[in-house]
Amino acid sequence: MNAREPSFSVSSRSARLRQMLTSNELEFLMEAHNGLSARIVREAGFKAIWGSGLTISAQFGVRDNNEASWTQVVDQLEFMADASDLPILLDGDTGYGNFNNVRRLVRKLEQRGIAGVCIEDKQFPKTNSFINGERQPLADVDEFCGKIKAGKDSQLDENFSIVARVEALIAGWGMEEALRRAEAYRLAGADAILMHSKLSKPDEILEFAREWAGRCPIVIVPTKYYSTPTDVFRKAGISAVIWANHQLRAAVSAMQAVVKDIYENQTLVNVEDRVATVNEIFRLQDADEYSEAEDRYLSASRASGAAVVLAASRGKGLEAVTADRPKVMLPIAGKPLLRWLVDAFKKQGVNDITVVGGYRADAIDTAGIKLVVNDKHETTGELASLACALERLQGDTVISYGDLLFRSYIVRDLVESEAAFSVVVDSSDASETHAANRSVRDFAWCSAADDRGLFGNKVLLRRVSSDENDAPAQAASKAPNGRWVGLVNVRGAGLARLQDVMAQLRTRADFASLDMPALLNALIEAGEAVEVQYVHGHWRGVNDLDDFRRAGDFAHAQTPLAQGGSADEGAR
Repeated sequence: MNAREPSFSVSSRSARLRQMLTSNELEFLMEAHNGLSARIVREAGFKAIWGSGLTISAQFGVRDNNEASWTQVVDQLEFMADASDLPILLDGDTGYGNFNNVRRLVRKLEQRGIAGVCIEDKQFPKTNSFINGERQPLADVDEFCGKIKAGKDSQLDENFSIVARVEALIAGWGMEEALRRAEAYRLAGADAILMHSKLSKPDEILEFAREWAGRCPIVIVPTKYYSTPTDVFRKAGISAVIWANHQLRAAVSAMQAVVKDIYENQTLVNVEDRVATVNEIFRLQDADEYSEAEDRYLSASRASGAAVVLAASRGKGLEAVTADRPKVMLPIAGKPLLRWLVDAFKKQGVNDITVVGGYRADAIDTAGIKLVVNDKHETTGELASLACALERLQGDTVISYGDLLFRSYIVRDLVESEAAFSVVVDSSDASETHAANRSVRDFAWCSAADDRGLFGNKVLLRRVSSDENDAPAQAASKAPNGRWVGLVNVRGAGLARLQDVMAQLRTRADFASLDMPALLNALIEAGEAVEVQYVHGHWRGVNDLDDFRRAGDFAHAQTPLAQGGSADEGAR
């Protein structure tokens, strides 16, 4: 049987608990004290949970003396009910006050899907029954009967159960008093009687069961007489057994041993194989369900979830500052260039970031990224680096050069595009920037020029080339419409089409030397629509020492309360 599913068909939790109490079979409830332990109870196969007052108070670090308020207990029960579909019977102590407190407690428990409550006939505030139990005063019978009646009159769910716990044997008042009280509580409306004993043998419990003669269900807690064979309870006609505190006790022993070992040896190596894996904790927290829900509910509106950063090069013209690190680790305004990229992506929800390193890949800071290495970076180009990460691509992905700085809106708008392929093109005057910086490349021709007064018009990329005279026939003009800045977003079905085109390119003899514009042009030649997102500056590439010196000004302009800086520069 699947541990998630009950072994009977009754749907509501309260109805399932009621059926367990009235069943002809011996039933079992297992203690839980928080959401995680409730889920463990369910997975073990139990059909119901005992919300133990002892263990709930203990996990708060307080005594079982009503030191945790009833509202704190109810809040904890809500986590337990959310974590498990099992019925929960709360150990409700004395009902946390008089009849009025019981009425409010029942209403709040029903609101949180709790199946029932057990209240004991002692005075508030109570003390745990196993601490000087014979000295603890019992409640007046009539007053306690009033609590039961008040609780039953308050419940809206006819199956909600109130179990009356008799403490007469614990307090040393004898069997006659125990039977008298139990009968009074039954007549007041209790759905079951919990008979408690502190003896190491079940003699009192078995005698009570014989005298009681099945007038209503009996629930027991064999914490002290634990060595009694369970079949004895079955033959005695007991309805339900509560294993009352053993999850917490097991956890405490394990925690004490592990913490002591770590403290004494100052290492984790001795304990790691003895404790649950982190992945097991994730599983118990139902982390996979969240991932599935994320795919189901956020797929249409969320930012692209992944990025590939091409960062294998040392950087031509930057040899003076890259002797011990790749270009992507150059410090810009106090932090590495790569960190500016990673932070910009993560700010827009792009959290799964793969960096393709090459030159001095050992010097790349891997915090927050996955690193793959192009071992042939000295003799290969950008597409060979992209191929190193191709198998990792599974969903919407931004492909980026590793030497970029940009304002965050550029990535935001890019990943929000619905197009299978979209790129960022800077429409600033290409020839003017080219005259100032001869390292400029990646000129872009598009289906229409950037009309900054009109928004929403679809513009398609026609070609990317480092030759500004390489205009395609279908371009809007012979002059470039701008420059591709080094960012492309691949969305949805575009990923499979990109992989197909990459597979075709890999058959070419010159594949090792191909760059990203070759991929974009191949996509266009294959009939793919590559949409253009125009920008006007607001980014910077780091291609030489002059770019490196000026990049700090741009970066400072991106920080809060920054003044000045060349925020609109866009040279590559």
